[in-house]
Amino acid sequence: MPSPLLDPTTFYKCDRCTACCRWPGDVKVTDAEVEEIADYLKMRLPDFIDQFTRLRTNRQGLSLIENADHSCIMLVNGGCKIHAVKPEQCKGFPNTWNFLGWRKECHAKPIPIEEAKEQGLL
Repeated sequence: MPSPLLDPTTFYKCDRCTACCRWPGDVKVTDAEVEEIADYLKMRLPDFIDQFTRLRTNRQGLSLIENADHSCIMLVNGGCKIHAVKPEQCKGFPNTWNFLGWRKECHAKPIPIEEAKEQGLL
């Protein structure tokens, strides 16, 4: 089975610089993630959906909304308001998805894959 990592020789360890949280685009959320996030925020599901999500551009589900500056709505005071339950898309950055030019923005530290396995990062 092929590795889901974009670079199977390197793991990038996030240092929570929040650069990915400031990049414009869709932060897709599944139905299960929407429920988990609403619960984490102690909100009723319909209220969470109304306040924090929008229909995806492709109309195939929901995404978190963005602030006026295109940063994620969950980026608050320099950190992720929902870090403990952040969507899989966020958890995977930059190892399973990234954006053009991400290395110029992101501070994730490259670690050889075997070392990352030894450290329990994978």
